[in-house]
Amino acid sequence: MGQLDNQIAVVTGAGRGIGRAIALKFASEGADIVCVSRTQTNSDKVAEEIRALGRRAWAKSVDVADSAAVATAGAAILEETGKIDILVNNAGITRDGLLMRMSEEDWDAVLNTNLKGAFSFTKAFSRAFLKQRSGRIINLSSVIGLIGNAGQCNYAASKAGLIGFTKSIAREFASRGVTANAIAPGFIETDMTSVLTEEMKTELLKRIPLNFLGKAEDIASAALYLASPGARYVTGQVLTVDGGMVM
Repeated sequence: MGQLDNQIAVVTGAGRGIGRAIALKFASEGADIVCVSRTQTNSDKVAEEIRALGRRAWAKSVDVADSAAVATAGAAILEETGKIDILVNNAGITRDGLLMRMSEEDWDAVLNTNLKGAFSFTKAFSRAFLKQRSGRIINLSSVIGLIGNAGQCNYAASKAGLIGFTKSIAREFASRGVTANAIAPGFIETDMTSVLTEEMKTELLKRIPLNFLGKAEDIASAALYLASPGARYVTGQVLTVDGGMVM
């Protein structure tokens, strides 16, 4: 028996990294997964891995920054699956640069994907969640949303915005038994951190008390807890998974 038996989860940004790890972790605990990615081939690949675990999977190609596309996809997903129990808003991008050189386009791209994408997907399923009087919403923020980072004002603003968004919807949905929480990962070994030089990694480790970078699996475990029956009394929280970096 898995902790998520007979539940259906939608995971955005499921094609790689943290999203893929969450999708596979949830499937291993008995959930069926809707894999949402901007690239259809990435969605298909992860959906195949989930089916290999004996669970059902749907592969969807959606640009989460496009609110009309999200609304259409949300309706189609509900029609195909019949219900949604868990929504993980994980899709995210970076367009780093110092403020004075940052283009409006780079600002908008990051806010539209990371923050508006979560708004659009949550809105698409909100009626279904409220009607069934149950549901789990998990938003992937970041330690950068808590402490900021030079050269990432757009990313930090989007991830800080997700925290305010999470707390607000937690209040709105609580009376209907729907919880909303955020996870703030620290530095995790993914495609995003693979571009760091060894020197940069060494400097980074000095800021992390546990002295190692996390793995996508560490974030997936935190997401599983928030989605599990054991977290039924947890809502509006930010779970920081960062090796002690911002304690």
